[in-house]
Amino acid sequence: MPLDLPTSRPRVLITGSGGPAGVCLLQSLAQRPAVLFAGDIDPYAGGLYLVPDDRRLILPRGDQGHFADVVLARCIRESIDVLIPTVDSELIPLADHRAQFEQAGVQLVLAPLQALRTCLDKWTFNRRCQDRVRTPITVLVDASFDPATAPLPAIVKPRVGSGSRGVQRVDRVEELERLARDGSLLVQELLPGAEYSLDVLATREGRVIAVVPRERLKIDSGIAVAGRTRHDRRLETIGREVAELIGLTGVANVQVKEDVHGEPVLLEVNPRFPGTMALTVASGPDMPWLCLAEAVGEPMPTEMLPFTDLAMVRFFQEHFLPFAEIARLQRDATELIAA
Repeated sequence: MPLDLPTSRPRVLITGSGGPAGVCLLQSLAQRPAVLFAGDIDPYAGGLYLVPDDRRLILPRGDQGHFADVVLARCIRESIDVLIPTVDSELIPLADHRAQFEQAGVQLVLAPLQALRTCLDKWTFNRRCQDRVRTPITVLVDASFDPATAPLPAIVKPRVGSGSRGVQRVDRVEELERLARDGSLLVQELLPGAEYSLDVLATREGRVIAVVPRERLKIDSGIAVAGRTRHDRRLETIGREVAELIGLTGVANVQVKEDVHGEPVLLEVNPRFPGTMALTVASGPDMPWLCLAEAVGEPMPTEMLPFTDLAMVRFFQEHFLPFAEIARLQRDATELIAA
């Protein structure tokens, strides 16, 4: 694992700093030789205040058409060397503009565009993986949807989305009959077993060098607030095979849940840093640092990285500061909206 960078400290922008993934990256990389910048759409985002005042950036939403252009301009203004996005809606716009960022000297820690498109569309992802690993029985709710053929009980979820937003359990055919048949929803078999997140690290060539399964012991609003790393060859194999199949690079989070027989079933992949990356880092593989080191030209390890079995509980932590620091970002947010 690289310990030092061959050049001066790289300037690194981390987006989504109000979310747990952004906070984790800022806290983890704060111990490394890097100059950290934090970006978010919200002046109240906690991670913004983990860096000095002059390194806090208000950014547009990832689904706004000018998002990538604004971020690129900010990167050029601040001489950013490496950009690490952590918000799903930002990934494809940034990947679409990868050439412009690289031309400006900004390296993106971001999977290839096609891999992102596959992962962020859960229906496409399910079709892509079903012949390689066990996936849940999944039905697209479109004009041809027949509620009588769907598995019950079932989970209804948005075809595109993150976390647990829009996810609901249904137990009766009548509930399925009321769903909008516009192709935006999926119906999946209910998996009653333990839930796992597999943190996978792959080099820019797609070589997987780490798979760390985490059992999600307690979940609040889609985020694990208690968990543990766990050695399980079945899970590690799924993580590696899926990453290679999709063509993932950098860090991705593979979601798995056990069926009634205790067999792991692949649910989806989040092609970005997860909110509980801190547990993976504590268990051994420092994935944020390795991605940053590779982005500035350091060689990646050639062997699979080991990890230890470790448990985690999570709690809130307060940060106190003059309100003037928040007011400045509020003005920036207002100016960005008005522009």
